[in-house]
Amino acid sequence: MAGYYELKQMANGNFMFTLKAGNHQVILTSQGYKEKRSALAGIESCRKNGGNDGRYERKTAKDGSPFFTLTATNGQVIGSSEMYSAPAAMENGISSVKTNCVSETVKDTTAA
Repeated sequence: MAGYYELKQMANGNFMFTLKAGNHQVILTSQGYKEKRSALAGIESCRKNGGNDGRYERKTAKDGSPFFTLTATNGQVIGSSEMYSAPAAMENGISSVKTNCVSETVKDTTAA
């Protein structure tokens, strides 16, 4: 099964998206956007930038857990990963985003 985007409206009224792998696991979570169209533009930016390894920033959390962010060409963060148990697991997550980011499927759960 192919990956997909899920568009949601948060309790504060903002919009966000997640990129999910074919097994429905979240592999990337966006920031909050004030407008739905901005969240949709974020999805498009993820599609454009997700295949470029140079757009990934590999980071380490304060507790030592590896994670990554995906950035646009302007340096703005498109989305962040979960915390991983090891660098190899993080690299698998990046590979999954690269594979699934091209998905055209957007499951819109918003009422707006």
